[in-house]
Amino acid sequence: MDTQVVWVAITAFLGAIVVALLGWADSKEPFDGKKFLASALRGLVAAVTFAVGVAITSTAGWGFYAVAFLGGAGLDALGKKAQDVLVKPQ
Repeated sequence: MDTQVVWVAITAFLGAIVVALLGWADSKEPFDGKKFLASALRGLVAAVTFAVGVAITSTAGWGFYAVAFLGGAGLDALGKKAQDVLVKPQ
């Protein structure tokens, strides 16, 4: 397996994890593992998406890693907002 694919996947996953941790730190609430697990799953979706992208294009420079990190963060933020809209608290 190409190491670029692995590193891009890790970078996208880390983007989602970082935004999840920043959201938790900003909330001032106790750590909630269920919320973090949801972010980790969205991070895995981002990781697979960007890994497939780099596998198809066969190119990954520093710019691609930056885009993967920001894409992972964005996918987690978008997923969280969509979850908030679709799943109304009772």
